Amino acid sequence: MKPKIWLSSPHMGGGEEQFVKEAFETNWIAPLGPNVNGFEQDLELFLGQGCHAAALSSGTAGLHLALVLLGVKAGDEVICQSMTFSATANPITYVGATPVFVDSEADTWNMSPLLLEQAIKERIALGKKPKAIIPVHLYGMPARMEEITIIARDYGIPVIEDAAEALGSSINGRKCGTFGDIGVLSFNGNKIITTSGGGALVAHSSGVVKDARFLATQARDEAPHYQHSQIGYNYRMSNLCAGVGRGQMQVLADRIKQRRSIYEQYHNHLSGRKGISFTEEPVGYFSIRWLTTILIDPATAGCTREELRLAFDAENIESRPLWKPMHMQPVFEQYPFYGDGTSERLFQNGLCLPSGSNLTDEDMERIFAVIDTYCK
Repeated sequence: MKPKIWLSSPHMGGGEEQFVKEAFETNWIAPLGPNVNGFEQDLELFLGQGCHAAALSSGTAGLHLALVLLGVKAGDEVICQSMTFSATANPITYVGATPVFVDSEADTWNMSPLLLEQAIKERIALGKKPKAIIPVHLYGMPARMEEITIIARDYGIPVIEDAAEALGSSINGRKCGTFGDIGVLSFNGNKIITTSGGGALVAHSSGVVKDARFLATQARDEAPHYQHSQIGYNYRMSNLCAGVGRGQMQVLADRIKQRRSIYEQYHNHLSGRKGISFTEEPVGYFSIRWLTTILIDPATAGCTREELRLAFDAENIESRPLWKPMHMQPVFEQYPFYGDGTSERLFQNGLCLPSGSNLTDEDMERIFAVIDTYCK
C-alpha cells in the first residue's frame, strides 16, 4: 500500500524538544510552570492589541470558560454559527443554555451578519435576548467580524470569537481572536501549530484572563488549605504541552507560508477547471488556509464530492467533507435555526483537501493525479 497522506498532520520544528527537555531536567512536570508562562507571553506578543492569554487543555475548555465568565446560565440562549465543528456548540449545552443556530454567508462560509441580526430581533421579540454570539473562522478564513461586532454592540450582546482554526489569520492587519470580547484558540494535533492537545482563552481584559486561570485551576481560593467558594474546572495546560507550544511558535510564520503555498498549488492546478471553485479572500482579509477547501459542482466537474473523497481513500489519501452544519446534527436538530440553505449546499458539495505544511512534491503529484483522473 502507498504511504498515507494525511489531511493535516502535526509538523514539528525542532525547538520543541529543547523546551520539553528543560521541563524534565528541572522537574517541571506539574500542570503549570515556566513553559506555560512563556507560551502565554508568546501568544500575547503574536496577537497584539494588548491581549492577554490563558493556556488551557483544549479550545473546547476555552469556549466553556468563556460562557461561564459571561454569566451564561441554564435557560439562556446563545447564538452559534451552524457550520462548524461540534466543539463550538457543545459547551453551550454544558452550561444548560440553548443554542440558536445561524447560517453562513457565501463569501467566507462563516456566520451571515444579515441572518444574525434577524435571529437577534426575533429572539428578543420572543422575550429571549441572546446572552452571547459565537462566530467561527472556518478553515482559517476570517468571518465578517467587523459587521458582526457592530451588530453585537448595537444590541449589547458579547461576542465569543472561535478562532480555533485561524491562528495567524487577520482582517486589515488585525489578528483573528482579538475582535471579540473573548477569543478562543485551539492547538489540537491537526491545527496550524499544536501542543498535542490544548487551547487558549484570549481577552483584552487582564481581569477576565485572571478569572479564567482561576476557574481553570479548580477555582481554589487563597488559603493555606484547599478552599473553594465556587465551582472550578481542571482546564489548565500542562508545562510539557506548553513546551511543545513554545517550540511551535518559533515556526508559526513558516507554517502559515507553507499552508498558503499548498493552497496556491491547488489553486494554480485547478483554476479554470469547470465545476471546481475555492473560497477567495475578501479585500483586506488574510487567511492562513489551515485547510484548502473546494466546492464541486457535479453537473460540470465530472464527479461528485463523495466520488472524489472515495477515490482519494482508495489511494490512501485522507480528505474530508466540509463540516456538517449543527442544525442538521441529530443532537442539535431540535434547536432554533435561522438560515437560507447556504451551509447545507456547502456541506453537500464541499471537500477538504490534504493541507499539511509537511506535504512533499511527491504527495502533491499523487493528489493531483487522483483529481485529474476522477474529475475530468
